[in-house]
Amino acid sequence: MTATLVAHDLAGGHGHRILFEGLDLTVGPGDVVGIVGANGAGKSTLLQLLAGAAQPHEGRVTLSPSDAFVGWLPQEHERREGESITAYIARRTGCAQASADMDAAAIALGEPAPAGGPDPADVYSAALDRWMASGAADLEERIPAVLADLGLPFDAREAEATMMTSLSGGQAARVGLAALLLSRFDLVLLDEPTNDLDLAGLAKLEAFVQGLRGGAVIISHDREFLARCVTRVLELDLAQNSHRLYGGGYEAYLEERETVRRHAREQYEEFAATKSDLVSRARTQREWSSQGVRNAMKKSPDNDKIRRRAQSESSEKQAQKVRQMESRIARLEEVEEPRKEWQLQFTIGAAPRSSSVVATLSGAVVRQGPFTLGPVSLQVSAGDRIGITGPNGAGKSTLLRTLLGRREPDEGSASLGASVQIGEIDQARSLFEGEAALADAFEAEVPEMTPAEVRTLLAKFALRADHVGRPAAELSPGERTRAALALLQARGVNLLVLDEPTNHLDLPAIEQLEQALESYEGTLLLVTHDRRMLETVRTNRRWHVEAGSVREL
Repeated sequence: MTATLVAHDLAGGHGHRILFEGLDLTVGPGDVVGIVGANGAGKSTLLQLLAGAAQPHEGRVTLSPSDAFVGWLPQEHERREGESITAYIARRTGCAQASADMDAAAIALGEPAPAGGPDPADVYSAALDRWMASGAADLEERIPAVLADLGLPFDAREAEATMMTSLSGGQAARVGLAALLLSRFDLVLLDEPTNDLDLAGLAKLEAFVQGLRGGAVIISHDREFLARCVTRVLELDLAQNSHRLYGGGYEAYLEERETVRRHAREQYEEFAATKSDLVSRARTQREWSSQGVRNAMKKSPDNDKIRRRAQSESSEKQAQKVRQMESRIARLEEVEEPRKEWQLQFTIGAAPRSSSVVATLSGAVVRQGPFTLGPVSLQVSAGDRIGITGPNGAGKSTLLRTLLGRREPDEGSASLGASVQIGEIDQARSLFEGEAALADAFEAEVPEMTPAEVRTLLAKFALRADHVGRPAAELSPGERTRAALALLQARGVNLLVLDEPTNHLDLPAIEQLEQALESYEGTLLLVTHDRRMLETVRTNRRWHVEAGSVREL
């Protein structure tokens, strides 16, 4: 079934705070709309409104036909206790709800029809159609093949028995992708679907989106994914409290946005210069008027008649010129000054240079259950900038932990050089995830800073009063990432370790991180699946980790 979703005059936000209003959007078959904007601009809120999961402050969302099958997949892959892989996929594909609705309708068939209510036979027929359209009839048979294609070789029985909570983050991301590939939605709403996916997973996601017959609305900070997939871009501009829809794909959006912003700035500057000139001329006319009266009085100090006439004529003539200037000022069409977006601006604190050999592994073997990393022999020298790639589950994070001395190898040896000061953003953002308030957790990491200095620094990373007093575990992944970046600035490092740093960061923050990395002179270990970051960040070595082995490219 093809479907069209229409949002008209939509307004949404949190509580009494309006994030966007007057928003119109039509998504039809073949449309792929990318939503971009700074964190907090309302992107996820908009997706909830489009999905019908929340009510707008104003406006409406309509779906044609009204029974079209819309899939809304939130950013967080919620893993519920006791939920198996099969049950998770059934929930994410909408098959579980379709099955529950059909079972309830089947039970109602055997009961007396409620007075004035719908015919149970009609309800059951609609539920059955929905169940068939969702793909629930053969979902369990289709699951193993898709999982195997994504590197998760679970048969039907294993998928039913394996709990989602037992999977690693990368495995959970692949199961989430499997749910999407197995879905049969008429229209999909995806919130950060690229998070935690490796390059192979990204390729499959792109192929899925590019092959959609229906429409899609996607929030993403993956620039390459946006460039390859979206047909239009909806920008939510938090600074201007505005929104704008751009056609022609992501690259066209970047060019047109720059043109729009330049024109807005030029229009304001032209208006401000004209207004300033008129105000200055009006001020000058007033001064001339006052000076003319004083001069006339000085020339005829004793002649009241002459003084009065000079004062009257001069005052009236100059007052008329002043009124003309004020009238011209009033007729100027007001142009509001474009407000600058909040931008993450930071540097990575530098520590004194470490020893020339930063870290070494010699015949190192690490075993974790059925997985084995190694044997690995390698050396990291001071000043190395190493990009690390590889599929999810290949051993990249295990390699980092072993290099940093946080995991002793089962065989071989690992050593860390002298005077190595490590700064790290791990994939799980685990540094700030406890029950302590963010400010307290941050102060514990940098005891040399006063509480006031800590709060000031966090505020520069858009973590203000309503953030710093909350338990760190309650912060969003993006907020925990910004806190980790603030820590990199607060204390000096000479070995910087970044494991998927772009996850949960918005586009301006990603670009600022790339700029900070360009000026950082220490040793860098960068694990990322962000293809544009791999192209942008300067590296002199590249490691590829796969199936427990490390290969230098």
